Amino acid sequence: MTYLFDQAIALQKDANATGHYSGATHPAWMNMVGPFGGITGAALLQAVLQHPQLLGEPVAMTVNFCAAVADGAYQVQAKPVRTNRSTQHWTMQITQNGETVITGTAMTAVRRQTWSAQDEPMPLLGKPNDYNLGTSPLPWTQRYEMRVVVGPLPSIWDGTQDRSLTQLWVRDAQQRALDMASLAALCDVFFPRVYIRRAKLVPIGTVSLTMYFHCDAAQLAELSKEKGGFVLGQARGLNFRNGFFDQTALVWSANGHLLASTHQIVYYKE
Repeated sequence: MTYLFDQAIALQKDANATGHYSGATHPAWMNMVGPFGGITGAALLQAVLQHPQLLGEPVAMTVNFCAAVADGAYQVQAKPVRTNRSTQHWTMQITQNGETVITGTAMTAVRRQTWSAQDEPMPLLGKPNDYNLGTSPLPWTQRYEMRVVVGPLPSIWDGTQDRSLTQLWVRDAQQRALDMASLAALCDVFFPRVYIRRAKLVPIGTVSLTMYFHCDAAQLAELSKEKGGFVLGQARGLNFRNGFFDQTALVWSANGHLLASTHQIVYYKE
């Protein structure tokens, strides 16, 4: 099977410049304006994962949305700016028509076995099939099976909501196995917190998205077999003020392993 996710993040390397690639937006992953931010972040990470000088696996990544990505072709550059014994630091960017639309940084590392502990337990919730399948007309939302436990999109936009918490079970609609690139995309799967908190539609746009990865590829391959590939996501906003709000989110495997934590700042307009 050819997965829509892999089509959307496919990059062709430039034979004349190491770390330079070309890609294109995919109609199946479009959002209200431009492509879904998670798929853009996944494409940016894919440039790092394909780089011949890659050391280790992703630990952290930040994506800055400088402008809306237009429908069509784009160019990606990933550059390792510092490589140490076990860590590597990266800068990345996406350009269209000679202008920068996305910038990013990442840190990869060779992980070593050490003392480990998880202080944030997964909420005790029902099984994925205990909850209704969410619906939305946006193309990118059709790429996921989302079963919302708490905090769906409002059915009535009357400004009466009083909290921003969402909890949901989610997996790739084609049941593609989870890997680091698709985990990066999942970190942005939550609807804007201002919609949940206010039940009012206002113009919004993510400005900066940071992801911390608490697993490696081997762990993902094993954990994604649980409960048909579902993971549990939780998101909430902490503050809404003067045109910007934040979002803090967590993603657990079905058996309770914290896979990623993520934070973003989002612009909104009255």
